[in-house]
Amino acid sequence: MTKEQFKILAPCGMLGYGFPRASFMNGMAHHPDAIVVDAGSTDAGPHKLGAGTAIVSKQACKKDLEIMINAGIQAKIPIIIGSAGGSGAKVHVEWTQAIIMEILEEHRFQGIKIATIWADIPHEVVAAKLDAGQCAPLGLTVAPLTQERLAATTNIVAQMGHEPIVEALQEGAEIVICGRAYDPSPFAAVAMLHGFDAALAYHLGKILECAALSAEPGTTKDCMLGILQMDSFIVKPLSEARKCTAVSVAAHTFYEKDHPYILHGPGLTLDLEHCIFTELGDGSVEVSGSRISETPVYKIKLEGAMKVACRTFVIAGVRDPLLIARIEEVEELVKQQVYEYYDEISRENYHIHFINYGLNGVLGELEPNRAPAHELGVVIEVTAKTQELANAICSSARSTFLHYGYEGRKSTAGNLAFPFAPSDVPFGDVYEFSVYHLMEVADGLEMFKNEYTEV
Repeated sequence: MTKEQFKILAPCGMLGYGFPRASFMNGMAHHPDAIVVDAGSTDAGPHKLGAGTAIVSKQACKKDLEIMINAGIQAKIPIIIGSAGGSGAKVHVEWTQAIIMEILEEHRFQGIKIATIWADIPHEVVAAKLDAGQCAPLGLTVAPLTQERLAATTNIVAQMGHEPIVEALQEGAEIVICGRAYDPSPFAAVAMLHGFDAALAYHLGKILECAALSAEPGTTKDCMLGILQMDSFIVKPLSEARKCTAVSVAAHTFYEKDHPYILHGPGLTLDLEHCIFTELGDGSVEVSGSRISETPVYKIKLEGAMKVACRTFVIAGVRDPLLIARIEEVEELVKQQVYEYYDEISRENYHIHFINYGLNGVLGELEPNRAPAHELGVVIEVTAKTQELANAICSSARSTFLHYGYEGRKSTAGNLAFPFAPSDVPFGDVYEFSVYHLMEVADGLEMFKNEYTEV
């Protein structure tokens, strides 16, 4: 028999970002039916996926998980983690597994069933789907996926829908560690398992995956309670310092979408055009009218990254109004001097890039207000085929710029002020998305493997 309400506690917008313990305990006082948290994102680009590193530190991740696991086990409710480790590949999932096992051992929990859902996609599967015309780029800016680029790709993952998570919960899993997941899927899965409407479950998941970001003041570092009902859901902040309004929740419905009210996911399309947002007077908002439909062909989003270069960068400040007035001209002259000095090296092997904060450092050529500030923060970035070459070119660009004798200069002192010594920072490997594609599959379970362990 379906419950009249189903409550989901979302501790924070990203596992490891942290949350007030008081807010979390307020959430537990509402007797939630599940604790669900998103742990991944591609917002920061492809580096974490390509390099196999986590978004947050182990210390931060463990601190959040320890609170969640203790409360969830004591309350006998499932704990679900989406996109474990940040990017959801095998290395990230195993990193999360190790932290969870450490917590369970330290607290001497026994008899806990853990489900791990792997989201890694073999290279040969992607190659075969490409050959069959069942794998296409997600957008016009995605480079063609050649055999060479595919071979150079480190990790390939796919965003899972709710299906493998529902299966894990049906098998009695108390902790579910998901590889790469479509952000709302872990929230939707646990509600759909208990008979709640898929459209409402997915829409609520879209809001809860960012926790209190849809509240005022918004933040990903505080808790939110989602309450599913038969024909609507309620989002409720768990701190007295925040409240939800119809505008704040509706605005978050627009978050990270290329269309105002259409949201595409694995095998589904969510239509939020007719949603109604109603303030309930206690800082919470009720939402109704969400709609969902299945796509004619089930497609999952693939993400894969490949190493393309090494990077070295310098951060400096400029305050001379004469230099600021012609900063881009001087930077181009600095580039030319470096090119001439290293004329034996093909320009295809390295790139010099200047970022001028205080002029157009964020929007670049799209900046509508190009009136410079009285001081600029300048980043000199060099990417090259090797770290040694990146270091050498960056050093040359920095020293050339430092002493460049531009027209009108009154002093022979340095043009740049460096906040750090040494000034040059060898960053390491640079990655780009080599796989950013939609791949056709038979259903939501075909590419995802569930494994179960018991502590």
